[in-house]
Amino acid sequence: MKNLYSLILCFSVLCLNAQVVEDDFEGNGTITTWYGDDCGIDTDYPNPNQQDINLSNTVLQYNDSGGQYANIQFDTASNFDLTIKNSFKLKLYIPYNAVTGSQTNQISLKLQDGTLAQPWTTQSEIIKPIVLNQWQEIVFNFETDNYINLDSGSSAPIGRTDFNRVVIQINGENNNDQVLAYLDDVLYFDEVSNDPVYDNLVWSDEFDGNGAIDGSKWFHQTQIPNGNSWYNGEIQHYTDRVDNASINGGFLDLVAKKEAYTNQGVTKQYTSARLNSKFAFTYGKIEIRAKLPSGVGTWPAIWMLGKNITEPGAYWQTQGFGTTGWPACGEIDIMEHWGDNQNFVQSAMHTPSSSGNTSNKGGQTISTASSSFHIYTLIWSPEKMIFSVDDNVHYTYNPEVRNANTWPFDQDQYLLFNVAILPNIDPSFTQSSLEVDYVRVYQESPLSIDGVVPTETISFYPNPVSDILHIAFQQIVDENILIKIRDVSGRLISQNSNTVENGKTIFNTSSLSSGIYFINLTFENGTSDIFKFIKQ
Repeated sequence: MKNLYSLILCFSVLCLNAQVVEDDFEGNGTITTWYGDDCGIDTDYPNPNQQDINLSNTVLQYNDSGGQYANIQFDTASNFDLTIKNSFKLKLYIPYNAVTGSQTNQISLKLQDGTLAQPWTTQSEIIKPIVLNQWQEIVFNFETDNYINLDSGSSAPIGRTDFNRVVIQINGENNNDQVLAYLDDVLYFDEVSNDPVYDNLVWSDEFDGNGAIDGSKWFHQTQIPNGNSWYNGEIQHYTDRVDNASINGGFLDLVAKKEAYTNQGVTKQYTSARLNSKFAFTYGKIEIRAKLPSGVGTWPAIWMLGKNITEPGAYWQTQGFGTTGWPACGEIDIMEHWGDNQNFVQSAMHTPSSSGNTSNKGGQTISTASSSFHIYTLIWSPEKMIFSVDDNVHYTYNPEVRNANTWPFDQDQYLLFNVAILPNIDPSFTQSSLEVDYVRVYQESPLSIDGVVPTETISFYPNPVSDILHIAFQQIVDENILIKIRDVSGRLISQNSNTVENGKTIFNTSSLSSGIYFINLTFENGTSDIFKFIKQ
């Protein structure tokens, strides 16, 4: 009988671990209890925007025609164990003209105990911002995201086991506004983040004070690259005058002006400024708090180019680093704004794979782009680029194949700020400014060599190593671990997930050059160890 109980217990645990909750709305899902609460629902609706990240034929249509508490929901046969799977994700598309009223564009996912007469009393909710007119993937992590418990006395959702209902609600409740939305690829899963954490401020300019810009940080790029004009049909001169670039009251002002100006033997009717940073780096988080200029024909940009670009007059070219033409050097457009499309900001990637064209891009509308400051952010990791405004992500560049054609972004890039003037400039334009409050660059915290102390329960061999490094654990049998390799300066060289089986795993060092490296192991419980090894 004891063995029977043990067998039943093991079977129950296996079933719990194997709980599959998903729906692709093409007949492959496990969710059979979809229900619209004061909200129309169609789980077999033709995909109205079959492109970008969602090429599915059919999706779920969410049709809120003004229900005060409209939502959709589903129940599961067994309760969720968030310690095993902590997250839900879905894809969402809402056309521009499919919402009414003035509600904040958002989506919330709520977990409830559906067996109760008043299930909302048990509710734990995560709210995420959304953008309109494009498919986006949204993740709700009940372990790491900010959550709201309806009952403030309830414990954190990660420690609860009473949830068996999922409620999805768009643009809030207690209103009669209308929403027509489309959902796809709903999945319950465990999110383990392998992304680096960029929390160490390595370079910044707060633009404090008044006067000229800091020449130790910035370079005025003024040389006309082709002798007569700038690229892309721009019609301005870039100057090194304080009239066009200065610090005023703690803000950088890049001023585009209508004025006749002669330089390099060429007279133009507009002036502006183009700054190159004297700091170049690989990987990190870049934050720029800025307010944009306005006016048809203005084209402000906050962007990056490879330090190795061969561009006449560019700072790093003058320092002897120019070896590679454009677009092979790579270009990252963190923010671009065109005055004839006021308030729409765009991010884009320019690579050889697209022949330099603006094929890989995404953007969003910011209603106060030129009247208020907003934070433009790029997170640049070895795997992907994530672009956002005020933490609202609008584009992720994550090519399936990363090589010189798609990913020339494993080398240093530098920052550029400029305001260009295009031929369609409004004749009544006089001047307008790109105002920057600050620019900050964060990278992963550096390693301390003195702090590398081997743990007796983990062994590495051989060391020095020529190809395969074997790692053995005394206290871990089967587990997924994250392996990061850094050089002696602390620079991240690679990262990947490995599976420990029977207390052992391996790491292939064949791609590393000879030298000293540090291997950082991060375990499922959040702890980590660092070891030094020598690659022959």
